Amino acid sequence: MINLSRSEIEALIDPALAARAIEDAYRAVSRGKVDLPPVGHIMFPAVQADCHIKYGHIRGDAIFVIKVATGFPLNAAQGLPNGNGVSLVLSAQTGAMRAVLHDEMVMTDIRTGLGGAIASRLLARPQARRILIVGTGEQARRQIEAHHALLGPEMVFRIWGRAPEKAAQVADACAGFTNVEVVEDLATACRTADIVVMATGATMPIIRHDWIGPGTHITAVGADAPGKRELETDLVAAADGLFADLRAQCLDHGELAAAYTDGIIEAQSVAELGDVLNGAAPGRKTQADITIADLTGIAAQDIAMARIVLEAHDAARGGAGPMSEG
Repeated sequence: MINLSRSEIEALIDPALAARAIEDAYRAVSRGKVDLPPVGHIMFPAVQADCHIKYGHIRGDAIFVIKVATGFPLNAAQGLPNGNGVSLVLSAQTGAMRAVLHDEMVMTDIRTGLGGAIASRLLARPQARRILIVGTGEQARRQIEAHHALLGPEMVFRIWGRAPEKAAQVADACAGFTNVEVVEDLATACRTADIVVMATGATMPIIRHDWIGPGTHITAVGADAPGKRELETDLVAAADGLFADLRAQCLDHGELAAAYTDGIIEAQSVAELGDVLNGAAPGRKTQADITIADLTGIAAQDIAMARIVLEAHDAARGGAGPMSEG
């Protein structure tokens, strides 16, 4: 059985290959080729924390994946990582354990960043250049990395956070590959952005409807568990295009859930990214559209990441591994 640590896993991830694998995963989901049971959630309100259990199988694959990921934001005060996790890779023929990927959240962090950049590339206006990142955690940095890699080095980044010093730390961490400006006026920053990327753990809306102008695209990755919200319901309701990585999941506990529960939007008004990639649904229809992509994270992405890691591991050793079983 293969057992890999965070550092070993991160060294095996090729972001370009991972991005293509995630796009393929989105396509497979929307074609009905992935078994995706409902996400498991364990909430720890006393410490503002949660645990996600995501699992699934792409039909025909030799393996399936079960991922456990935790988010404990108060850990920072104790000098501990905010997130942790592990992916278990099992044989789809025998049920035997094939690999334990103790990634400590790095695969989730990378695939969430890439998923956000894929959505922005797919749905933003072609001339979009100004990207506002809202949030100062690990995911803020991952979103900047992924948007820089997938949308191009000409992107202009700004970042806002409730604690400007934390925003400055993210900017410093990205200084090796791009310049990131720290801003303090969120409303003005939203009004002048082409793309707004939401990457917070907020439970109350941060972004107001009247801050978002025509042509803006919003990629929202923070509302990945019940009770989380980053956008005003009026903004969701007024958007010209609503998109999700998995429609049913986002309507249950994503950014779109409040508007859907209140009867303000209908399920059929939400298109999946996979349908847009497959050509089965339109993306942005006009240059003036306000578009929102709600990404709650799906097990198909975790399967894609596990495959990338294990294929690279097998290739490095020149032998067959769990991906070639059967």
